[in-house]
Amino acid sequence: MDLPKFLLGDNTDFPNGIYIVHTEFPRFIINLEDDEVEWLEEFSKEDEKELEEETENLIEAATAFYDREVARYDS
Repeated sequence: MDLPKFLLGDNTDFPNGIYIVHTEFPRFIINLEDDEVEWLEEFSKEDEKELEEETENLIEAATAFYDREVARYDS
């Protein structure tokens, strides 16, 4: 199955949460309400430095995806 790079999610148990799921490595879920990130991968110490550098770019891409999706709903 081909999955999109990002998925938009919500949950009625967390009505204020706005979740973006990143489906490619490194997989994660970010809650845009508070920018909390839950990683769905295990990382080695060597991976952590690269991850720190890439995290900001991934969060910006997730936020841009959300903004694009919301704009499409509003159209």
